[in-house]
Amino acid sequence: MLGFLLRLLPFWVREPLLIAVGSVLGVRIMYLAVRDHDRVAAGIGVVFLVFTAIRVYTVMRALRARRNPSVQTQVQTVAQAGTEPRPGPATPEKEPNAWGQAIAAVAVFGALAAALWLAPRVVPSDDSTPQPASCSDGEHGELPKAYQHKPQPVTGEELCKALNRPDLAKLLGTPAETATTASGTSNTAPLTDGKVAQPEAEVTFDTYTVNVSATYNELTTEQYVKLMKFGDAEDTKTLTVLGRPAVFSSDHTMKIEIDLGSGGSGGPVEQGPLARTLSVALDRDDRGGYYEITVWSTSGALPNDSVLLDIAEKVLPTISERPVR
Repeated sequence: MLGFLLRLLPFWVREPLLIAVGSVLGVRIMYLAVRDHDRVAAGIGVVFLVFTAIRVYTVMRALRARRNPSVQTQVQTVAQAGTEPRPGPATPEKEPNAWGQAIAAVAVFGALAAALWLAPRVVPSDDSTPQPASCSDGEHGELPKAYQHKPQPVTGEELCKALNRPDLAKLLGTPAETATTASGTSNTAPLTDGKVAQPEAEVTFDTYTVNVSATYNELTTEQYVKLMKFGDAEDTKTLTVLGRPAVFSSDHTMKIEIDLGSGGSGGPVEQGPLARTLSVALDRDDRGGYYEITVWSTSGALPNDSVLLDIAEKVLPTISERPVR
C-alpha cells in the first residue's frame, strides 16, 4: 500500500522524501549497530544508505537533464492509414513548480513523522514491563465522624498519594524495584471509641514494605517516648526531624495465618519480622499527635535509619498541614 502511494507522488516529491527517510533510518540503524556491536543491524543500515545514495544519484541526473534540455519535435499521429502526420508547433512542457513540490515533500514527510510519533500512543504496546501500583482507597463509604473535626485530618487516600512517590524505591535503596501494591485507609485509633482519626497508607515492594500513619490525639512526643519505655519498643532514639520532635523505635510485627480451606480456622497470632519506625510530631510546637513511618521486610532485614529520615523529609512536607485540634 505504501509503495503504491509513493508511486503516485510526483518525481520531485517522491525522491526527496525517499532520500530523507532513507538517510535518517540508515544513520540511526548504523549508530545502534555500532553501539550494540550488531552485525545484522549494520548490514541493514548499509542497505538503507546504499538505497539513499542511489536515489541521490538519480536526482542529480534529473537536475543535470533539466539544466540542458534537448529540443524534440512533437509529431502527431493520425488514426487514418496512409495519412502523413502534419508537423505542428511543439507544445512547451510546463515546468514543475519547484517551491510547490518542495513544500509538498516537507508536508508529506511531516505527516509520516507525525504518524510514527503518534503510533506508540495509539497502538497498544506489547511492553510487558510491570507498571507501578496506583493508590486505591479502601474506604469508599462515608468517613468516620472523627474526620469531621476542625481542622480536618488527612485521609488514607491522601497519605497514599504522598507516600507512593516515583522515587520511593530509590529512597529505600532498591531503585530497580516497582511498587506491587499501594493502598490507604481512613480508620480510627483503637480503644478511642472512634473519636481519634488514624489514617494510614502502605506501599509494598519486593524487598520492603513502607507504612505511613497519622494519629490525631493529644499525646506529645515526650509523653509517647515515656510510654515506649513501658512497652516492648526497642532501640529508641530521640532526634529532631523537619524542626519537629521525633523518635526512632523498633518493634516486631504480627504474623496472622488464615486458613481458607474446609477447616475454616486460622493459626495463632505469631511474632512477625522486626520493623523500624520513625515517629514525628504533627507540628513544631508538639501540641499532640504524630506521624509514623514504618519499614519492614519479610526477610527481617531493615534499612539504615537514614533511609527513614530521607522518606520523612520527602513525604511529610507534601502532606497537607492539618495539626491536631
